[in-house]
Amino acid sequence: MAATFASSSAVIGLGSSSLSSPSRISSPKKICLSSGFVKSPITARNPLRLAGTNGGKFMCFERDWLRTDLNVIGFGLIGWLVPSSIPAIGGKSLTGLFFESIGTELAHFPTPPALTSQFWLWLVTWHIGLFLCLTFGQIGFKGRSEKYF
Repeated sequence: MAATFASSSAVIGLGSSSLSSPSRISSPKKICLSSGFVKSPITARNPLRLAGTNGGKFMCFERDWLRTDLNVIGFGLIGWLVPSSIPAIGGKSLTGLFFESIGTELAHFPTPPALTSQFWLWLVTWHIGLFLCLTFGQIGFKGRSEKYF
């Protein structure tokens, strides 16, 4: 039955006395079994082995995946501040309303803002817009520089 599953793959170190011949028990070699269920012995990159090559640091990613680029942050912030500063909400801008609500909430400082305060609406709206602008800016800027589109 073992011959029907034989292939070029090798499993090393699965030996026991029932699988080996009496002459191999005394030998210091490991038993090699062949199986079609096991992939070929291509060595996978083990990050734990690579940690020794990096001066003891554990490296998971090959590239700088964060790619901190100040151009993206700068253009993303400007790209959000310009449209959010347009006076479109009752003659006031979103940025103006947000900063004005910060000032009114700081007037009674030790007390936190009430849940019904307009501060929370302006805070969430302004930051969602900022984070969307930064995210799409990162996708667009890096996608263009890496020739994705």
